[in-house]
Amino acid sequence: MVKKKRAGGVEGGAPDIVIITGLSGSGMSSATNAFEDLGYFCVDNLPLTMLPTFARLVQPSDGEESPIEHAALVINIREGKFLAEFETKLSALERQGLRVFVLFLEATDDVLQRRFSETRRPHPADTGDGLLEAIRAERAAMAAIRTRADLIIDTSVHSVHTLRHLLVKRFSPGTDGTQMTVQVMSFGHKYGSPHDMELVFDVRHLPNPYFVPELRDLSGHDRRIVQYLKAEPEVAETLHRFSDLLEYLLPLYKREGKSYVTVGIGCTGGRHRSVMIANALARRLRRTGFAAQAVHRDVGKAKRRGGTRKK
Repeated sequence: MVKKKRAGGVEGGAPDIVIITGLSGSGMSSATNAFEDLGYFCVDNLPLTMLPTFARLVQPSDGEESPIEHAALVINIREGKFLAEFETKLSALERQGLRVFVLFLEATDDVLQRRFSETRRPHPADTGDGLLEAIRAERAAMAAIRTRADLIIDTSVHSVHTLRHLLVKRFSPGTDGTQMTVQVMSFGHKYGSPHDMELVFDVRHLPNPYFVPELRDLSGHDRRIVQYLKAEPEVAETLHRFSDLLEYLLPLYKREGKSYVTVGIGCTGGRHRSVMIANALARRLRRTGFAAQAVHRDVGKAKRRGGTRKK
């Protein structure tokens, strides 16, 4: 996750209008559902010509009570004038005193290809040159709008549920920037490094339970894996040093207005070492007062039998 601050950002309170935009297939519909759950008035594919009228509903004149407190609007490449007029329309809203937050969603080319192949829906930018070229063309066309975003989320490693969780945490009404959630995510390097990490730690230097036959098919949640790793001095030292660094860094992130920090813990397959370390690190952070939770991206992906892959 990449965050960019500018006037009208969410750090000073909930925005009046969130503009959801980005690449087709990156999860804009899922994001809209999350904002609906948060009580935002949501409109999908609002024509730009209607934006000034809609803005008056959010901030009416003459002291009238606003019928819409917070709104989320999906505006994407299907809106023909979007690319040319986005900057002008956004500036006009800000001149009216509205707090506008631009959320940009994207994903890698291969993930977008897979999503479109699974849904069998045509890409809106496809001109007959194939899906990959359509994705690349849209990415290039949206590059200028991406630079105007307050928050950029790469949804490549997110499910519908994890994206919703991230957005609910980030935009819950009443969030004032003083609370911060820490997510400690275990992952396997052989499945690719996560994109939305503030910090990433590698634990492949620790003893690998995969090479112990009776432990190979277990996960880092199992007490036998935990006991095996805790018996190794370098595991305790690694946890101590990671904890010390995070206890120093996290208050600095909080001071800068971060409300959500993700820490990656990677081993080879994301099944043994990274899972145990992520769980232990999240527990330590909770004991020191941080709202920390451990999540495990790849623990269910590893082959249990018959393979020769390191975990």
